[in-house]
Amino acid sequence: NLGWGYAVFGKVTAGMDVVNRIAKVKTTSKQGHDDVPCEPIIIEKVTISE
Repeated sequence: NLGWGYAVFGKVTAGMDVVNRIAKVKTTSKQGHDDVPCEPIIIEKVTISE
């Protein structure tokens, strides 16, 4: 499938427990996309360092 999607690159330096909780949420299919969270996931703060 060459459909549209996301590619995420990065390194988690703190808060891996949050990443693991996000990975465990229930998902569904919506509008032709698989693995869409049933409830929205909101990330309130991100720090970008170079």
